[in-house]
Amino acid sequence: MATVLFVCLCNAGRSQMSAALFEQAARGRHRAMSAGTLADPNAHVHPEVITAMQEVGIDLSQRRPLRLTGELAAQADLVVTMGCGDRCPYIPGTRYIDWNLEDPSGKPLEDVRALRDDIAHRVEQLIDDLGASTTDHQTSRGAA
Repeated sequence: MATVLFVCLCNAGRSQMSAALFEQAARGRHRAMSAGTLADPNAHVHPEVITAMQEVGIDLSQRRPLRLTGELAAQADLVVTMGCGDRCPYIPGTRYIDWNLEDPSGKPLEDVRALRDDIAHRVEQLIDDLGASTTDHQTSRGAA
C-alpha cells in the first residue's frame, strides 16, 4: 500500500479533488492525503469544486483544507504537486511528480468538470503505475 500526498497552494481545489478521486479509484489499495502550501489555507473547499465532485458521487462539503507540514509530507511515499513550486518541502527518499493543473477557483463549472475529468484520468494512470511498481518490487524481492 502506497501513501500519496496531493499538494497545491490552498488545498481547496485541485489537491482535494485528486485525493478524493484517488481514494475512490484505489478502493483501499492505497492511501491518499492532501494539503496546501500557503500559511493560511482556505477555510473551505471551493464551492464549484464541491458541485463538480457531487456530480460524480463524492461529497467534499465537510472537508477542510490543511496546511502542508514536513511531518505530513514525511508520511508520503509519493508527493504529487500542483502549482506549488518551491514551496513544497523536499523529503529525501520520497518520489515527487508534478501535475500542471490550473487552479479551479472562480472558474465556470464546465471548466471545473473538465479539470475533474483530467484528474480522474491522471489518477487512474497513477494507480496503474503504483500497481506495476508494487508488483515489480514484490517480484524482485521474491527472486532474490
